[in-house]
Amino acid sequence: MLASKGFRLSSGLVQNCLKRCISSTEIGNQKASAQVDSTSSDQEMEAVRPANTQSTTMMDIGTRSIFDSDNDMFREHVRRFMRDKLYPLQAEFEKTGEPTREIWEAMGELGLLGVSTPAEVGGIGGTFKDEAIVCEEMSYAMCSSPALAVHSTIVMPYLTHYGTKEQQDRYIPEMTAGKCVGSIGMTEPDAGSDLQGIRTSAKRDGSDWIINGSKIYITNGWLTDLCVVVAKTKPDAKRAAHGVSLFLVDSNTPGFHKGRKLQKLG
Repeated sequence: MLASKGFRLSSGLVQNCLKRCISSTEIGNQKASAQVDSTSSDQEMEAVRPANTQSTTMMDIGTRSIFDSDNDMFREHVRRFMRDKLYPLQAEFEKTGEPTREIWEAMGELGLLGVSTPAEVGGIGGTFKDEAIVCEEMSYAMCSSPALAVHSTIVMPYLTHYGTKEQQDRYIPEMTAGKCVGSIGMTEPDAGSDLQGIRTSAKRDGSDWIINGSKIYITNGWLTDLCVVVAKTKPDAKRAAHGVSLFLVDSNTPGFHKGRKLQKLG
C-alpha cells in the first residue's frame, strides 16, 4: 500500500498505471521493473495517523500527523519515567514543598531537560515537538513537580539566545544534567504580572551592577542555582517597559538570599 497526502493507491493500480506509461520494449520493461522495485521501501511508510479526537483517548500513542514513529518511541520512554518514577513522588514533594535534587538529576540522565536547547551550546539538541512531548507526558501523569517548563523552556532559551559564550559553557551543560536548577525572578510583593510596576533596581558600580529588591512566588526558587532577575535599570525612561533589564544571578552571589518556603497551592 502506498500513501501520499491522505489518499491511497493499491499496488495493482500502481502497476497498471506504470504499464500504460512505459513502452513495450525490453528497455521500457526494465525501467518499469526498476520503478516498481523502487517503491518497495515505500511499503514502510506510516499509515495515516488519526487525530486525537479520533482516538480512544487523547493520550493514545501514534496519533496526530505532526508526530512520527521516532516521536512515538521518545514518548513511550518519557511516559514510563513520568508514570513509574515521577508520579509516585508527587505527594512527598507537595508535603515538603520542593522536589529533590535527585529527581532533577534523574531527569537530566534520561535527557528530559533542555530537550530543545541546541547541542552546540550544551543542550540535548531536539526539537520543539520533543520538548512538547515531555511537557504533555508530565501533564498526562498528573505531575506538577519539578517545574521543568520554567527551567527548560524559559531560563535555558534566555541563555541560548542572549547569554555570553562563558555563561553558556558554565551553566547550560549543568542545567541539561539537572545539576543546576534555573528560575526567573519577576513577581514582587507589590507587583505581579505587571512588570512595569516592579521596584527591584539595578545600578552600575564600575564594572559591576548592584541589585536591590525582593521577589516572591518564584517557581524553582527554593532550589534555584541560577535566577534570571528582572530589575529596573532606567527609572527615568519615557516608557517604564524600556527601563527594565534581565540579570543572570548565580545563587552563590554575595547578597543573594532565599527566604522561607511559602504554603501555597502548587
